Amino acid sequence: MKNRIEELNDKLAKAQLGGGQARIDAQHKRGKLTARERIALLIDEGSFEEIGALVTHRSTNFGLDKQKFYGDGVVTGYGTIHGRLVYVFSQDFTVVGGSLAEAHAQKICRIMDLAMQNGAPVIGLNDSGGARIQEGVVSLGGYADIFYRNTLASGVIPQISAIMGPCAGGAVYSPAITDFIMMVENTSYMFVTGPNVVKTVTHEEVSSEDLGGASAHSVKSGVTHFACANEVELINNLKALLSYVPQNCEEEAPALPYTPGNEKREKLNTIIPENANSPYDIREVISEVVDNGEFLEVHKDYASNIVVGFARLGGKSIGIVANQPAYLAGVLDINASKKGARFVRFCDCFNIPLLVFEDVPGFLPGTDQNGMALLPTALNCFMPFAKLPCHA
Repeated sequence: MKNRIEELNDKLAKAQLGGGQARIDAQHKRGKLTARERIALLIDEGSFEEIGALVTHRSTNFGLDKQKFYGDGVVTGYGTIHGRLVYVFSQDFTVVGGSLAEAHAQKICRIMDLAMQNGAPVIGLNDSGGARIQEGVVSLGGYADIFYRNTLASGVIPQISAIMGPCAGGAVYSPAITDFIMMVENTSYMFVTGPNVVKTVTHEEVSSEDLGGASAHSVKSGVTHFACANEVELINNLKALLSYVPQNCEEEAPALPYTPGNEKREKLNTIIPENANSPYDIREVISEVVDNGEFLEVHKDYASNIVVGFARLGGKSIGIVANQPAYLAGVLDINASKKGARFVRFCDCFNIPLLVFEDVPGFLPGTDQNGMALLPTALNCFMPFAKLPCHA
């Protein structure tokens, strides 16, 4: 029995090392944390329970029988964040580039199933080069299983994706259909295919950052909701985001104790100019209205003519949708409408009340906005609770 226990402990120790110390050192040199280090920062200390630590793949093709690592490139389990249950999977780039194959996908699917059964958020820390081509079609089948669960979980439990490294192909299709996406500047990328393939096919030379970096997706495409300076900042933002959302669609977001202060908010009288044509920053208005001036803005750098995000009133979580007169006079275009509608849809699914600040001259005209009326427009679908002067 003693030998068996020692053997088990030895295997668990090897699982902790992932692809080995040399690859861990290489990961650190790139300015990236390992899969387990990320979980340690995210989850409450001592609360993480790992599932499938000793899982290995069963493929023998292309020499894979000589490359077996415990965990098969992903750390999965559950724990708590600020005392609330969450399910987590963290891909390990030190093991075959974090590539997804049969066993890897099964571990992720198991976590997603448990999250649905227990009504808790699921968090993906993605750091993967995509499908493990050595395992062929079963790798692609694994992605299909994950996508299917993403659609089942949509609107039922919160799904949050953190892009922690260069992710391509299937490794970004799943995050792209989750509720919120976070990226790290200069070290994480999201693209269908990398710069080398783009150059081969289209003869276009483009850097990884321009093709799918945090800046490209947070400013241009709008795929990413949060662009963070480093992984620690990303994890802190992720924790803050979770504090505003409920565990599932049948619960309410957690409320915090509230101590009334100066409820007159006299400063609001000086923020909005008397001249209706003069711009002002709607964020100043929001800061004066919400508890302690705390506002977690979503999609901050995308479609700046509308502002969305989370805050609290009387200790209770609310979603805020507001026109931004300081940018394009707050006019509505396609990107602003999609941004607002997507945020409103999330709040609607998870019982989060909306506070709408409206100050909009109307829709942006022009051929680029053709078909605008066919798109869902957040501000036209809901009766605002608070309304600023409207110049339409």
